[in-house]
Amino acid sequence: MTCCIFCAILAGNAPATFIHRGELVSAFMDIMPVNPGHLLVVPNQHAASLAELDPGTGAEMFRLAQKLAGALRRSGLPCAGVNLYLADGTAAGQEVFHLHLHVIPRNPGDGAGMRRGSYGHTRASDLAIEATAAALLRAIEP
Repeated sequence: MTCCIFCAILAGNAPATFIHRGELVSAFMDIMPVNPGHLLVVPNQHAASLAELDPGTGAEMFRLAQKLAGALRRSGLPCAGVNLYLADGTAAGQEVFHLHLHVIPRNPGDGAGMRRGSYGHTRASDLAIEATAAALLRAIEP
């Protein structure tokens, strides 16, 4: 899948700050975060939709998201709650057609919510992404 940005990231042909690399799924920092600590959990094998996703891989995506949600809360980053968000199809707001699960730290008054389309946020600096990733990596329990 040469035209898929997430496949390019997973193959090492596009940059990303990884938090987890596993046999079935990986997680990396979102470069347009809703809030600092916003992560994407993706299957390592391309699947554009839930219908194409192996059920075991889907279960592993949610297991990892649960682990990362705990790490967000322990990381020292502002995190009063966590949203998990998966858009399946254009009508649901999916913009990158490699299935992905957003793990988004939330805080009272952060202005984020369930919106269709782009988040409207700006790209985070590489320095901010790396600092956030370091805090998360320290907080992940083995």
